[in-house]
Amino acid sequence: MIVEQLSLVDFRNYAVADVTLASGANVFVGRNGQGKTNLAEAIGFFATLGSHRVSQDAPMVRDGADAAIVRMRLAYGERRVLLEAQVNRTGSNKARVNGAAVRTAELPRYAQVVLFAPEDLQIVRADPSARRRFADQLLIQRAPRMAGVLGDYDRVLKQRTALLKSARARGIRGDSLSTLEVWDDKLVQLGTEVIRARRALADDLAGPVADAYTAIAGADHRPRLEWLLSIDGADPDDDEADGGTDAAASASSDAPTTTDVQRRFRQALAARRSAELDRGVTLVGPHRDDLLLRVRDLPVKGYASHGESWSVALALRLASAQLLRAQSQLGDPVLILDDVFAELDANRRSRLAALVEGFEQVVVTAAVEEDVPASLRARTVRVVAGTIVDSPAAPDTRLAVAVDDATSTADVRTDQAQTTKEGSGS
Repeated sequence: MIVEQLSLVDFRNYAVADVTLASGANVFVGRNGQGKTNLAEAIGFFATLGSHRVSQDAPMVRDGADAAIVRMRLAYGERRVLLEAQVNRTGSNKARVNGAAVRTAELPRYAQVVLFAPEDLQIVRADPSARRRFADQLLIQRAPRMAGVLGDYDRVLKQRTALLKSARARGIRGDSLSTLEVWDDKLVQLGTEVIRARRALADDLAGPVADAYTAIAGADHRPRLEWLLSIDGADPDDDEADGGTDAAASASSDAPTTTDVQRRFRQALAARRSAELDRGVTLVGPHRDDLLLRVRDLPVKGYASHGESWSVALALRLASAQLLRAQSQLGDPVLILDDVFAELDANRRSRLAALVEGFEQVVVTAAVEEDVPASLRARTVRVVAGTIVDSPAAPDTRLAVAVDDATSTADVRTDQAQTTKEGSGS
C-alpha cells in the first residue's frame, strides 16, 4: 500500500496543502514547529481515526476554522482509492470513499499505517492506559470488527459504573441492586472477547518483538510481553487489588478458553462487589488490565535504561508492521518514523534503516536531514511554516485532490460544506 497524494484544508497549521509521495522512502524536512509532524498525523488519522499526539480532534482543526478536510489517495498495485475525512471541531466527523459518504469507522479498512514517534515512549513508561491504547489500536487494524466490540464494551462499562454511582449515592447495598446483574452479563460477554483478543495479540507479537528488539539494540535482552488481568487480581490502578503482578501474570500464562475467562470474570466481580458499591467504580475488566513489558526479566517501566526503552517502543511498532504485513491483503502498511532518528545513536540509526528499507513506503520526518541515514533519503520534501516548499513530483503521480472535484480552495471549501450535509456520523 502506498500513499500517492495527501491534500489538506484547515488542518493544523495548513490552510491548504498538497503533497505527492512516492514508493520507497520519503523524508519531510523542516525545523521544529513548521508542520512536518502534522503531515504524518494526517496520514495516520485514516488508520486510527485519531491523533498520536492528542486525545481530542479539535486541536487538529486550524485556528479559526470549524472543520478540517484531509484527503489521501492510496494505491494497492493498480487499484486506486481516494479517502476523505472531515474532522470537526465539535460534533461527529464525516467520511467519504471515492466520493461516496461512508461511516468514519470504515476508513481503517482501507488504510493501514504504523506510526512511530517520540510520544511512543509513553507506551513503555506511562500508566497502563497507554499500553491498552496501543494494543487496542493494533487489534482494530488487524480486525476492524474489534472497533465495535471495544465501543460496545465502553458503553456497557459507562452504564454499569453510572448504576454503581447511583447506588452509592442512594445507599443501596448488595442484593438490593438486582439490575446490576444484567450489566454484569454484558460486561462479561464483551470483556471476555477483548481479553482473549488481547492475549492472542501478545502471543503473536512475542516473536516479532524479540527479533526487532535484538536487531535494533544489537543484543538479546529477552523482551517479553504478558497481560496482567484484573480478573486474576492484578490492577495497577488500584492499590487495594488482591494479588501481585507476578502472581497475576503466572495465573494467566496458559491459553484460557472463553468459558474459563467468563468464569474467572464472574468470580472477580462477585469478590469485588462490596468494594465497587463503596467506591462507585467498576473495578474488574479489561479497562483495568495492563500489558507488562520486560527486558532482562525486569519490567521495562522503572528498570530499563533510556536506550532500552527506546528499543522496546520501536520493537513494538516494527513488530506491529510485520504482523499487518503478514496478514493484510492490501500490501505493506505505510510505515511512518516521526522525529525518530534524532533520538538514536549512530548504530541504532543504521540498524533501524536496514529494518525498514524493505517496506513499500516509509515516511520519515526530521529537523536535520543528515540525521536520516542516506539510504532513506530517496525523496525529500521541505516544509516551512505550513507550506510545502520543495515537493517535486513525476507527471504520472499527480492527481486532483478529489474524484470529480476541482482543486481550487473555493471548491474544496464548497465540498466541505456538502460533506457536512451528506456524510454519515462516526
